[in-house]
Amino acid sequence: MRKFWLGCIVATVILLVTGFCYVRFGFVNPRADTPVNAIDRSVAMPALDASVDRRAPEIQNPLQPTDANLVAGMKMYQQQCSSCHGGYSHHQGMLADALYPRPPQFMEDSPDMPENQNFYILQHGIRYSGMPAWKQTYNDQQLWQITTFLSHMDKLPPSVSSLWKAAESNSGPLGPADTHN
Repeated sequence: MRKFWLGCIVATVILLVTGFCYVRFGFVNPRADTPVNAIDRSVAMPALDASVDRRAPEIQNPLQPTDANLVAGMKMYQQQCSSCHGGYSHHQGMLADALYPRPPQFMEDSPDMPENQNFYILQHGIRYSGMPAWKQTYNDQQLWQITTFLSHMDKLPPSVSSLWKAAESNSGPLGPADTHN
């Protein structure tokens, strides 16, 4: 029985050292323009979801989804987010295929994470992806406005939806420069 356990320990050490060497000596492909592989899809993405779920504080969105909050969030989304996550008239973000992992395309698959998790991701970003931390750029109120917009972008009131459509057709997928009103 002792030889069995020693064999298990040696096999585990060999697997760990092999994995470390594979990563450390550059065998992992660093290209961002490749399709997401099966390991990332089945291990890394669920691990990211679990990590955000564990770390995002259990806080409630202090903002109501009023037209003013939705429009403010929409403007910031259009300016900072749509080039990666897609917008009203450009459902595919123009930078999406240049990033690895590919960012979610919210016009095809609206955000379904709880608001506290979306807020946490907006604040802190996601390491090893193109998702930056926005807490140095936007204050909490603005981040909550973006979060509110994300939570309601698939069911916007007609007045906000028409403003979004008009804003994108007037200024393109990046939107207006004034986002800090």
